[in-house]
Amino acid sequence: MKPHSPRPHVLISAAVSLDGYLDDDSTERLLLSNQADFDRVDHLRSTVDAILVGAGTIRADNPTLEVRSQERRRDRKSAGKGPTPTKVTITSTGNLDPQAKFFTGRAEKLVYTTDSALASTRDRLAEVATVVPTGPSIDLGYILADMRSRNYEQLMVEGGATVLSQFMSQGLVDQLHLAIAPFILGGPERTRFIQPGTYPFGPRNPLRLRNVEQLGEMAVLHYQH
Repeated sequence: MKPHSPRPHVLISAAVSLDGYLDDDSTERLLLSNQADFDRVDHLRSTVDAILVGAGTIRADNPTLEVRSQERRRDRKSAGKGPTPTKVTITSTGNLDPQAKFFTGRAEKLVYTTDSALASTRDRLAEVATVVPTGPSIDLGYILADMRSRNYEQLMVEGGATVLSQFMSQGLVDQLHLAIAPFILGGPERTRFIQPGTYPFGPRNPLRLRNVEQLGEMAVLHYQH
């Protein structure tokens, strides 16, 4: 039976170029943030219960998604939490390498997948993660309700573009922290922060700007729904 419970508070965190791109078309990962912004994101990670990225981000960037500051890790442990938040991903195929950095460390790992991919995903990842079925398709509402039933109250969503767009288009966002890099990428073969679609945050229902933070040449916009 699918759970019926409130969802976690959802914070979306992303960094983009001045013209709204998450990445360029090179084979190497593009670093949009400076060191001050990386530290800001590390602080955000230390305040949440779980961090979610899509399977494509794991395959492309191989992130660890861990709190790096030893002081922040100690503070979490002093508060009775693990040193780093639970890592969460969603995949419709289960095509993930169990040796990826996402699956390292002591933090719990949750993998949400479709019913049709459940058996193969568990065969591949059962030793490194808890695999949870979402039904015939990836259902973000169900995933959030399931996470809340597991006592996750604060969720940080970090990418990639498809996942960010899905959360935004379904209105499943409470806060948005958008870091703006001081350069323009241009060109059509780039990955945009927001993909084409229908979104609830139009002119009649805008997000509210709560704060603007300057970090060197970067600006970080803090929005709230």
